[in-house]
Amino acid sequence: MAEASLSSLQEQFTVPSDQDPMRREIGHYDPDAIMSYYRQRPFQVLGRLWDILVPFLWFGVLLWWDKVTGSAQNKKRRRAVQLRDTITKLGPTYIKVGQALSTRPDLVPTIYMEELARLQDQLPPFDNAIAYQFIEEELGDRPEAIYAELSPKPVAAASLGQVYKGKLKTGETVAVKVQRPDLLRCITLDVYIMRSLALWAQANIKRIRSDLIGIADEFAGRIFEEMDYSQEGRNAEEFARLYGYLPEIYIPSIYWDYTGRRVLTMEWIEGTKLTNIPAIQEKNIDATYLVEVGVACSLRQLLEHGFFHADPHPGNLLATPDGKLAYLDFGMMSRIKPYQRYGLIEAIVHLVNRDFEALAHDYVKLDFLTPDTDLEPIIPALSQVFGNALGASVAELNFKSITDQMSEMMYEFPFQVPAYYALIIRSLVTLEGIAIGIEPDFKVLSKAYPYVAKRLLTDPSPELRNSLKGLLFKDGGFRWNRLENLLRNARNSADYDFEQVLSQTLDFLFSDRGTFIRDRLADEIIQAVDTYSRRTFFNMSSLMRQQVGLKAMEMPGDLQEDDGQNNVEHLKNIIEILRETQGFDPMAILPLIPELLAKHEMQEMGQQIANGLVQRVAARLIRQFLLEDAPMKTVTVEPIRRRSLPAA
Repeated sequence: MAEASLSSLQEQFTVPSDQDPMRREIGHYDPDAIMSYYRQRPFQVLGRLWDILVPFLWFGVLLWWDKVTGSAQNKKRRRAVQLRDTITKLGPTYIKVGQALSTRPDLVPTIYMEELARLQDQLPPFDNAIAYQFIEEELGDRPEAIYAELSPKPVAAASLGQVYKGKLKTGETVAVKVQRPDLLRCITLDVYIMRSLALWAQANIKRIRSDLIGIADEFAGRIFEEMDYSQEGRNAEEFARLYGYLPEIYIPSIYWDYTGRRVLTMEWIEGTKLTNIPAIQEKNIDATYLVEVGVACSLRQLLEHGFFHADPHPGNLLATPDGKLAYLDFGMMSRIKPYQRYGLIEAIVHLVNRDFEALAHDYVKLDFLTPDTDLEPIIPALSQVFGNALGASVAELNFKSITDQMSEMMYEFPFQVPAYYALIIRSLVTLEGIAIGIEPDFKVLSKAYPYVAKRLLTDPSPELRNSLKGLLFKDGGFRWNRLENLLRNARNSADYDFEQVLSQTLDFLFSDRGTFIRDRLADEIIQAVDTYSRRTFFNMSSLMRQQVGLKAMEMPGDLQEDDGQNNVEHLKNIIEILRETQGFDPMAILPLIPELLAKHEMQEMGQQIANGLVQRVAARLIRQFLLEDAPMKTVTVEPIRRRSLPAA
């Protein structure tokens, strides 16, 4: 597009995207058109670089001088204001960065964080006359003819637009968001510079293996989509459809008759910023609980439907008077594919359970590593990164510490960060920053695991069923402790439905896909019954020998290992966990027993157990009476299997 002009970019931006779902997903972002346009305008690019570099270099000099003169502490507030003003003048792209930093008390000093927080909705407004002109152009009439009331000044001003409080002629109180002028020029120039730097870095810095261009395009595509308020309205309605059923979540309605590309009219929400703790406490609302609600909702966004809010800063989250969490801004949304969602669930499970070999394979599934990567040296590196010296639970790590430690390791091995992951990191790190500001010891991973455990137990997808199988079985043995951990965590999930878990578990267990698990459970039952009965017989024999004055025999070595007794203890623990689970009713299970006994698979499993026990007894008799000179050791005989192969 050698002869492209800014007006042609503007025309391209206004092309409707509803007809093509893929175009609607990526908005109207055309990196080739932007690169072609600004390559022919080097002076504009150099001028913008000057505008960016000079203020930050000067700011760095001032910080250095404050340190040299010993006045750094006294001038901290002044420097924080200067940084906010600098970011504000640089425009929407840098304001987004400032908003993200404003939620990180672990990265930014408190005074700086307070000033950067004003970037969320306290930016300088633009002229009312321009806003009214946009309303008239988009909606076809003067504002006073459309709205019964409209506040004389904006009640909030953010990076891409400003908001007025208004009232429709039908009586509804609304928020009217109007876009800032000249947005396209500002953002396309910043995108060009950002993309050019990514191209240069990827070509010249060998240590960088991540797809920087893809990450830049992902971020830019979301900003371009955010500039279309009609798309934001569609995002809000899809968000409400997917997550509006959650009782603690509130999503405002969109008024389409009063919405266009540069004007959005939505339901007005009364509420308090999530970070305004004193105001929330005055209304007897638990801010920490609302953060947990936000984390739970984010998990559903990322792991259930894959349509997630990529910009959850405090200006977009309100505590309503009735104690709900309201989402306000739906401009920056993103999607992740099903295989990525399942991969994230598996990675969390393997991380919490310290299964670093499986975690290394998860990174291949999630496109961080290529399929031909040698994982052997990576597995101990993962163990070193996440198995901290104090032996604390992995769930006690916060998300920021995990990403920081992973960043260090990624330089040593051929990791590459896929483009889709950048916005996930931004979303989760921002949300965790809000949580840490409210509760310093908040751990997102610890709060997330009950939901993940619930998904692993209840999701019927083949991917997660295979993951559950891999988690519970290793080297032919059943890992009871991991089942206990899953059940213990899942019961803490807000929407954990025990009847659903029981129903889906039984359906899966007695399906073709459950053959592998039935066979392994049969082995465990055979082992437990055999060991328990032999120990009982040995104890009774020893007692009788003592009563008649005979010397007690030494317990065989295989019985001293006590695996069967351990299994019995695990079963007791599981029963206790189930008893403490909300919705568990033993009486509801009793009617299922006749149905289970009548199942063909159950009868085959019973026969398999009986045959296995008979074979063990026969093998023991043969060894005792026919092979008396043979050393005493355990003889393992495979139980009779069905001829069908277990499903994958």
